[in-house]
Amino acid sequence: MLKIETWKLAVVGILCALGIAFAAPNVLDSETAADLPDFMPNKQISLGLDLQGGSHLLLEVEVGVVVKERLEALVDTIRTEMRKERIRYSGLGAAATGVSVTIKDVAQAEKAYDIIRKLDVGYDTDLSDDGRITMNLTELSLKERRIQAVDQSIEIVRRRVDPQGVKEPTITRQGDDRILLQVPGEDDPEKLKKLLGQTAKLTFHLMDEKGSMADALAGRVPPGSMLLPAVDEFDSAGRPRMFLLKKRVSVSGDTLVSASMGFDESTRPAVNFRLDAVGGKKFADITRANLGKPFAIVLDNKVLSAPTIQGIIPGGSGQITSGTFTTESARELALLLSAGALPAPLTVLEERSVGPGLGADSVAAGKIASMLGLALVIIFMAVYYGRFGLFADVALISNMVFIVAMLSAFGATLTLPGIAGIVLTIGMAVDANVLVFERIREELKTGRGVMSAVDNGYKRAFGTIIDANITTLIAATLLFAFGSGPVQGFAVTLAIGIISSMFTAIWVTRIQVVLWLRKTRPATLKI
Repeated sequence: MLKIETWKLAVVGILCALGIAFAAPNVLDSETAADLPDFMPNKQISLGLDLQGGSHLLLEVEVGVVVKERLEALVDTIRTEMRKERIRYSGLGAAATGVSVTIKDVAQAEKAYDIIRKLDVGYDTDLSDDGRITMNLTELSLKERRIQAVDQSIEIVRRRVDPQGVKEPTITRQGDDRILLQVPGEDDPEKLKKLLGQTAKLTFHLMDEKGSMADALAGRVPPGSMLLPAVDEFDSAGRPRMFLLKKRVSVSGDTLVSASMGFDESTRPAVNFRLDAVGGKKFADITRANLGKPFAIVLDNKVLSAPTIQGIIPGGSGQITSGTFTTESARELALLLSAGALPAPLTVLEERSVGPGLGADSVAAGKIASMLGLALVIIFMAVYYGRFGLFADVALISNMVFIVAMLSAFGATLTLPGIAGIVLTIGMAVDANVLVFERIREELKTGRGVMSAVDNGYKRAFGTIIDANITTLIAATLLFAFGSGPVQGFAVTLAIGIISSMFTAIWVTRIQVVLWLRKTRPATLKI
């Protein structure tokens, strides 16, 4: 034990230097830290909502909309298949969790049943004697769609709220269909609500030129078509202009690769977009087959524009224009489209704006508690263990530097429970040294020499140190895995503190002891 190889000394020295380098930006102001060269560590610890204030929103995902849209798509598919096979039907429509249709010619019912049953999985399909076919979503399929809708919503919310990945928002699932969103530093909940209020579902539809607009306005919309309002076009009475479009989506916004704010030929704000290879091919095919026909761009069931196809558009690139676009609104729409469409609308159930005042008090109190706890532990170790206590104090200070460095390097968010975890770590960090020092005392009482007592003290205390810290680390891991929010913050700082304290207690203290013993070669030892 008393022989430490040079490479080990070098590794410990390098790790200590890196710890100081990553912790140092936290003593600078944010602007100075951001101006540091790229090759230098410049990340600072992010403060959580409870420390710097921000916005808190509890959102509900309207998963029923996802089911409804899926059933409506199934109705359109069944209509197309029945027409293709020339099967006469009636009563085709969607209910709460299923679709039903009646085949007029009972002799064709079996054929229709086989076709419909193969259209989609996750449905219980049934055929009655009178030719009525029903498809109902199974419980497992409903559950899977709910989970998928919430998971997808969480990811889209993250992209919209933090497109650059620097705000460190907390986004967690609450129950089956709710999302908790906390954005530190954001003091305007209305801005968040506006950002999340649109599903941003972009689709492209052909115009239904055969249907009667008068009938559609009177409530008799042709099957397979839909009546949608324009965003910025109005009639003489001030009502939005209506468009009769085909329900079938010609090109889906799911194929969107990128969107950015730009300008049209008249230098008015616009949104440039690009589709992936699949969407680009569909876009080119649609424009090739429908030259001279209007092609509507629909966002959240409102027509942004309906330009006439002048030529084939290859490559899947295009531009969205609107008379109401401003530079800011075009930029916001580009952000929404780039982040992706929400699978279902979000309803705000609860909103809070947390001011930074309480957080500032908490940070100040946390600093006082940490400094006072650190000072008392340092004094106690120095008084009770003398020179060896000073070695432990150096390791304790190194431990605090490592904790700050790791929180900064990993981009962790520090919360009030996290500060509690750091304060707890201060007391726990000297446990390993106490175990070693007490073991050395026992070895000295048995009559062993100084070198032998120190060697055996470290060797025999090592197993106990590992066991104690691993059990605490397991507890911290479970807290992080099964907890949420503040509990996870406490678990993160506790786990980082445990790992750091094991390193500093076993290596930093040991190196100091070994170097001192090699230099002084004491005949007796007081500890």
